Formats: sequence, structure tokens, C-alpha cells
Amino acid sequence: MFGQDPLWLIALKAVFCFAFLMLTVLISIVMERKVIAWMQRRIGPNRHGPWGMLQSLADGVKLMLKEDVIVKGADKFVYVLAPVLATIPAFMAFAVIPFGPAGNEVSIFGTRTTMQLTDLPVAILFILATASIAAYGTVLAGWSSGSTYPLLGGVRATAQIISYEVAMGLSFAAVFLYSGSMSTSTIVGAQADTWFAVLLPVSFVIYAVSMVGEAHRHPFDMPESEGDLVAGFSTEYSSIKFALFMLSEYIHMVTVSALAVTLFLGGWRAPAPISTVWEGANHGWWPMLWFSVKLLALMFCFVWLRGTLPRVRYDQFMKLGWKVLIPVSLVWLMLVATVRALRNEGYDFGEIVLWVSGGIIALLLVSFVVDVFRDRGAREAEAVAAREAAKQRSDFDPMAGGYPVPPLPGQSLPPVPRRPSRWERETASVGAGAPEAGGADSESKESDDA
Repeated sequence: MFGQDPLWLIALKAVFCFAFLMLTVLISIVMERKVIAWMQRRIGPNRHGPWGMLQSLADGVKLMLKEDVIVKGADKFVYVLAPVLATIPAFMAFAVIPFGPAGNEVSIFGTRTTMQLTDLPVAILFILATASIAAYGTVLAGWSSGSTYPLLGGVRATAQIISYEVAMGLSFAAVFLYSGSMSTSTIVGAQADTWFAVLLPVSFVIYAVSMVGEAHRHPFDMPESEGDLVAGFSTEYSSIKFALFMLSEYIHMVTVSALAVTLFLGGWRAPAPISTVWEGANHGWWPMLWFSVKLLALMFCFVWLRGTLPRVRYDQFMKLGWKVLIPVSLVWLMLVATVRALRNEGYDFGEIVLWVSGGIIALLLVSFVVDVFRDRGAREAEAVAAREAAKQRSDFDPMAGGYPVPPLPGQSLPPVPRRPSRWERETASVGAGAPEAGGADSESKESDDA
């Protein structure tokens, strides 16, 4: 179905992908500001255009007309190249996203074609590669600025992308096993009966978390956190170069959302109630509508997260990626591969459930036994360490050699005698003086009686 279009139609499709991305970015920026304002009981943008819908266009014009500043200590060539490297790969990833079925069902100026620019046998790997190239723009922006805060933001962005692309790739592997292909159009075709978000819920959740971290969005926007890095890797940028960084962030958000729709939410297919009642829902130009609705729903989820969740700490974020998402992805991938292997061998669903359940129960029992013995050994080691520490504390004298000596590892200084607080001293003095006052009063009373 691909490679047969004339050159003018290929150019027209490329222009359409560019226009679709730009229009979606403009809508997403206004939607973000409007939705967050609605969540916080504010008005939001309401000056430019009807209901403030042209606010994104006004912001773009303002950024292009602002003064362009290049800092003295920057590497000028890399400094200018960085926003370009961050923006172009974000556009390239959208070339393999299908908007409709690969059956030449639409006619453009009399030529039958499919609603997709191109497709590849390894289209998902192409998207991962372009997303990885976009990371260089962020890293080079932080390094070339010649400033501390941008450098730290670039290092954070690098670690963040590397960490979460591993979990993202593992979530894709389960989709490859079920669809039998890495082609985006083939993956959408494999979801004719059931979406992969239903068949592979763990993979969908892992990808949903990974795509938020990959796009540097709240609550995972540590490379740009204003609390400790001012504005992160884009601190020293202004005018159109800063606008390119903002554009790349939103395009990246649109791209990962479109990829989620393609891999897990049925792509251009209509939801179940519509597709079952209406036979023509998945034909003609209608698939583009369903794809756009699903895409905007995921974009709303991005905005919802930004308006509700606070930013996490960086160590918590890295721990989530390396100690939670990646191990869970590996275990889930092994489980999916086992189920697919049993299905290929001809086992029915009941037998597969028994085998898988037995394996999970056995694994849980083994982990329980290992935890019991590990906890017992840990408690014994803690007890021995506590006894040794107590012994060292009793033997340690910081003034034994006539001058202060700092404690060695495992040793601690003896408790320092503390001076009583003022309240304790006043209480003690009042308590001590009370009998004397009572005795003086009794003596004066006796003298008066006499």
C-alpha cells in the first residue's frame, strides 16, 4: 500500500502531518491554560479571539518579535543548533502514525490513497530512534549555554530519557508479541476485536507512566523545575529559540499520545458501541475523527496531571523508573511470552490459566521463603552490629590520648551531659524555697501570737 503515491501526493501528506501537529499544539496550549484555570476556579485566557482561543497564536507572535539574546560564554554554533535538534525529530516521528485503514479508502484529487504518510516493518523502532535523537537537543542546550543551571537540567533530561525509554521499550515488546509485527498499521489491524489496552493492561499502564516522563511533563518535569533550576536547560534561551523548545515539548507530547492511541487504544478504529452498531464507522474519512478524539482525550490527561499532582523528588522519580517500572516490565513480558507460547502450542484458555496461576503461586512461595530467611539473617546481623556498637561505645574515650579524637566508623561519642533548661531550674528553685517560705510564715505567726 505504500510507495505507490505520486510525488505531489507524498508532499501533500507531509504538509498535512506538519499542519496537523501545529494545529494540535495550538489547541493543546489553549486547552491546557483553560482546563487548569477551570480546575483552579479562574477565568484563564479570554482576550485574544473568541473565548481566548487565539492565545497560542498571540504567544507565538510575541516570542518571534522578542529580542534574541546569545550569552557570551555560550558555544554559539551548538547553542543555535540545539533547539533545531530538539524540534525536527519530534516532527519526523509522526510520519508513520496511521490516520485510517491501509486500504486506499480515500480519494485525494482523484487519486486513491491511504491516510498515512508511510509505514515500515520496524516503524516503532523508527519512532524510538527519532525520540532518542531529540534528547541530544536538550543535552547540547544545557552544555552549550555555559551556565550551571542549564547544565544540570541537561544532565537530568539525559538520565530521565535513558531511564524511561527502557521501560517504554519493554512495554512495546508485549505488543509486538501479540501483533506479530512492528508496523504501526499492522498493530492497529491486530486490534480489530479487542484493544491492547484491555489485553495488555500492565503494558498500557507502564507506557502511560513512561510517556509522561519521556515528555518532561508534570509531575516529572525535573529538567525544567523552576524551584531549583530556574528553567532548566532553556534558562539562557529567548525569542524564537525558546519558542522552538516549547514547540518540541508539545509536539513530543502529541507524538507519545498518538503512539499510545496506535498501540493500545485501537488507533483509528471507532469505540466498541459505535463500531458494532454502525458498519461504516471504520471506513472513509471517519477514522480520522476517532483518532483525533482519542488523541485529545490523552492530551486532556496530560493537562489533568499537571493541574492535580505536585512535582516529585528526583530520587523518587529515578527509583520509580529503575526499581519499579523496569522489573515489572520484565516480569510482565515473561508472563506474556509464556501465554503466547502456550497458545501457539495449542493449549486452551483454561489450561493456560492453570499453568500461569501455578507458576505465579510457586514464584510467590519462593519469594516468601527467601524473604523469611533474609529477614532472619538481617535481624541477626543487626543484633551483632548493635552489640559491637554498644561495646565500642563503652570502650571509646575521646580524650584518652589527652586531646580530642573523632570516633571511628561504628563508634559514637558518649552522651553529653546537658544543662537543665531555664524552666527546670526555676521549678527546682521554687520547690526548694517553698518550705523556707512556709517556715518563715509559721515563725512570724507564732511571734504574733506571743
